Amino acid sequence: MSINIGSLLEERAILLNLEAESSEEVIRKLSEKLYLAGYVQDTFAEAAIEREKSLPTGLPLMGNINAAIPHTDIVHVKKPGLAMATLKNPVSFHNMVSPDEIVDVQFIILLALDEAKAQVEMLQAIASLLQNPGVIEAVFQAQTPSDVKCILSTTM
Repeated sequence: MSINIGSLLEERAILLNLEAESSEEVIRKLSEKLYLAGYVQDTFAEAAIEREKSLPTGLPLMGNINAAIPHTDIVHVKKPGLAMATLKNPVSFHNMVSPDEIVDVQFIILLALDEAKAQVEMLQAIASLLQNPGVIEAVFQAQTPSDVKCILSTTM
């Protein structure tokens, strides 16, 4: 089964060149966009932030831009969707593989999925996407959320 990231990405929840002070602030802003669009419960942001403390999602990538894929339990999700942010300046996430390490992240994809199996498949699809520096660069050069959705719909 092939997952199309672009099809689940909520255009109203794409924040480009976002200015944020912390990973928590980014998660809150993206969660709010998903909440206002009807994807998640009002408990989603806090649950994602709490999960990040014990199961971090920062991923060092090959280029200059690192990523994070925060998410939480399906009980906080009304319907599946994704939010995404590119950041003007990096924020710190803990490394998914080595939690004691800090990763400076500029690309965040927030998962709101309503099936545990879907989370695993989506994480695999996003991991594949993140291994393509050309796609990451195209996303960072995108001028509008619509451009991002188009890029991510055609690359997967």
